[in-house]
Amino acid sequence: MSVLPITVYGDKILSKKTKPIKQVDDRIIILIQNMFETMRNAQGVGLAANQVGVDKSIFVMDIKPVEGYEDFKPLVMINPEIVLESEETVYFEEGCLSLPNLRAEVERPEIIKIKYLDTDEKEQEIEADDFFARVILHEYDHLLGKMIPDRVDADIKASLKKELILIKNREAIIDYPVTKKE
Repeated sequence: MSVLPITVYGDKILSKKTKPIKQVDDRIIILIQNMFETMRNAQGVGLAANQVGVDKSIFVMDIKPVEGYEDFKPLVMINPEIVLESEETVYFEEGCLSLPNLRAEVERPEIIKIKYLDTDEKEQEIEADDFFARVILHEYDHLLGKMIPDRVDADIKASLKKELILIKNREAIIDYPVTKKE
């Protein structure tokens, strides 16, 4: 397994919708293993393929390190699709490996239902709430080309501008490998 460099705010691949995976082959399995390794190395709980420079609709997550979620198994979601979002929403502070050291309150649905393919190419559907749903929605956003700055109001985005420029210019302090500036 390898730790891959993480794309950061400003990298073009993060602002476009990813392509579906047609077949889970050895290359995809290796990608999944490397994504887990990269995510854990950076102390993250989720990572989308475009965050490691791969234009594919897949993300990995492992929320076990978070208090209250120790019994959750690591998950791989291939070609996910949100099929239900609750009307009830909650605000919660989020961070992102592609936005190192930046945190912002993001409003998200409290409960979701998502369908996806597992690594055996079998369709799965789960319902998620609270932090579990938030991580799924955050990673799903990446697959749509959206990030935290796209989910906050203009005032909050304006307050993040200096930090976003530092990240984009690779001037922020980052303790894991990131891609070179485009």
